[in-house]
Amino acid sequence: MKNIKHTGKMKNTGSKVLVAFRTLPGESDQALVFRVDTLPDSYHDSLMDMIETEQVQQAFELGEMLFIRSFPDGRPMLQALRADDRLKKVSTSDVLMTPNPTSEVELAELNKMIAQQKNVAIDDLYTFVKGAPRKEDAEPVNTSDSLPSGEPEPVSETTNDVLDDTQLAKSYRSQADAMYKEAARLRREADELDPPKKKSTDKKTEEA
Repeated sequence: MKNIKHTGKMKNTGSKVLVAFRTLPGESDQALVFRVDTLPDSYHDSLMDMIETEQVQQAFELGEMLFIRSFPDGRPMLQALRADDRLKKVSTSDVLMTPNPTSEVELAELNKMIAQQKNVAIDDLYTFVKGAPRKEDAEPVNTSDSLPSGEPEPVSETTNDVLDDTQLAKSYRSQADAMYKEAARLRREADELDPPKKKSTDKKTEEA
């Protein structure tokens, strides 16, 4: 049975979610998720078609792909989810990852396993995200509106604890820089495989 990354559900409600970021800078016990069942049909279908692609399955975080993909209406996925207030910050212990219909693992435990495999602390997992800021530059996500410690946080339309604009903008810039460097690298490789033809200057010479 094929395993699918980035898919899960909330312990307390059973709501199906996609995990955009399994940890947050400065808050490794928090994840950023969004519900699947409340999405418009076109958004839901495009995400479900995308989630099983090789590129998405190889990505360390789904958020990396959401940053560079768009919904059918042309809206960038990550920006649209943020603008529509669908991205919710939740405790990693409240999320069950469901890679297939018969398997479940708590996100907090999965993060521990991934950290062990990479031989790093859980606090450093965010550094594996493309374009992530360096550890010393990381800023904690604002948690002033979080629920009291120990109280489960449901993923619902009334939950407003999301990344603030400053941090999201910082993430966009970091990822954009990374994408620019990757695009430049691919351009160089393409030019090496098929060198661009030089434009003829004969016409300019004749006109001169």
